[in-house]
Amino acid sequence: MTFKRKNKLGALPFNEEPFDKSPVCLKVREGVKEKLKAIPDWQEQLRGLIDELIKNTGDICK
Repeated sequence: MTFKRKNKLGALPFNEEPFDKSPVCLKVREGVKEKLKAIPDWQEQLRGLIDELIKNTGDICK
C-alpha cells in the first residue's frame, strides 16, 4: 500500500524549525561513536552544542 499525498499518518518534525536535507558528517576517534550513541537524546544535545559554538564564534565566521 502506498501513502497518498497529504496523509495524516507519517513522520512529524521534532521541532518547528526544519532540518537541512544534507547531513553534516565528521570523523571521530575510535570508540567515540558507540559512546555517543549510548547517550539518550544525543543528536538533539549535539545540535544545541553546535548552535552554541556558532553563536560564540559568530564574529569569526563572517
